[in-house]
Amino acid sequence: MIEPSSLRAPQKLAEQTLLIDADDTLWQNNVYFERAIAAFISYLNHETLTPAEVRHALNEVERENTQKHGYGVASFRRALVTCFERLSSQPATPEHQAQIESFAASIIASEIELLEGVAQTLPQLATRHRLILMTKGNHSEQSDKIARSGLLPYFSAVEIPSEKHPEAYREVCLRHDLHHENTWMIGNSPRSDINPALAAGLHAVYVHHPDTWILEHESMTGAPSGQRLLEIRQFHELLDWF
Repeated sequence: MIEPSSLRAPQKLAEQTLLIDADDTLWQNNVYFERAIAAFISYLNHETLTPAEVRHALNEVERENTQKHGYGVASFRRALVTCFERLSSQPATPEHQAQIESFAASIIASEIELLEGVAQTLPQLATRHRLILMTKGNHSEQSDKIARSGLLPYFSAVEIPSEKHPEAYREVCLRHDLHHENTWMIGNSPRSDINPALAAGLHAVYVHHPDTWILEHESMTGAPSGQRLLEIRQFHELLDWF
């Protein structure tokens, strides 16, 4: 059962461990990929496929690529080139590849844009709870974004697994001696943040984001007996509970 944030907790929870996602929970991320995808679709300018059909084809290539090469801009760049080669009537020339790679490069050049309320909320949470940043993806890319965000001082540890599945959550709990009854995963992805954390025995907080990556969409499972699932619209609403 999802507890709506409009219902104020009778009192804030005593000290908890909060595992907090990064991309599209603390800062904008997918919006930059969406801009690159729009530029790619325009550049491809397919003769017969609609933009929606090209996007569907790219989604499938990305799904294949993440399984083989993981997440991050390098994997995304590879997916764009592969999609171009599959859909184009002509082979990808060096000029084509350079242009396609420039779309991916624009993502790396983007500034870190914290989401509303994050800069004000994290310092308060850090005074009352143990915060661990847990974000999946390419280790060097994620480490760079974390460093540039300026948020590292609020976290006691950083975890960057290649994938967020139940076993990854169990490993983090073992490594940091976390107790399930007072550990929460906070994030915007049902597929990576909510469902696997609940499956691992943790509590979870789903933070809405309008541009969550389509491959992270998934129906949320209910919280098993003895666990809690909260749903909030804005990051600062965490202060109502924690």
